[in-house]
Amino acid sequence: MQYKQQKQYRHKNYDYSQNGFYFVTICTKNHQMFFGNIVKSGTECCPIYEIKLSEIGKIAEQYWQEIPKHFPFVNLDEHIIMPNHIHGIIEIDKVGTQDFVFLRQGQCANKFGPQSKNLASIIRGFKIGVTKYVNNSDINFAWQPRFHDRIIRNEKELGTIRKYIFENPAKWHLDKDNPENCNP
Repeated sequence: MQYKQQKQYRHKNYDYSQNGFYFVTICTKNHQMFFGNIVKSGTECCPIYEIKLSEIGKIAEQYWQEIPKHFPFVNLDEHIIMPNHIHGIIEIDKVGTQDFVFLRQGQCANKFGPQSKNLASIIRGFKIGVTKYVNNSDINFAWQPRFHDRIIRNEKELGTIRKYIFENPAKWHLDKDNPENCNP
């Protein structure tokens, strides 16, 4: 019997427990709109787009803000809760020095090593917290099994990602998973 090999989502031969900045995207199962809706306010010439969070969206926001309580080596940067996903920048800073990640050939792999105090354990803890809340509240909710990450390599890339996160609500009408998108 042959098994389909699962796609690897992490950067091969990279230790995700080392200091650095990471851009993560966490999606709901089947991209369902659990977290709220994008609303438009302001004037016609200067519209403002914001997320109006649902109950689950408010819990996701609260639990995101609490990540450093559970992982004291984590600093949170920009983030946004969208109707069906979350974008955020997480900094792992275990020794109190900010540093960008430089990928070098043959770096230590964390493939089967301890799975605590790394990016995956941070995201797993966040997702578990939200899931426990919704299960205890008898709310229908589920996460997509994995998450997407990008290792941020320099200050310019960090600025570009911060801008992307900030502008995400205004670009919601273009999102392929937005049911109101006219151009899927």
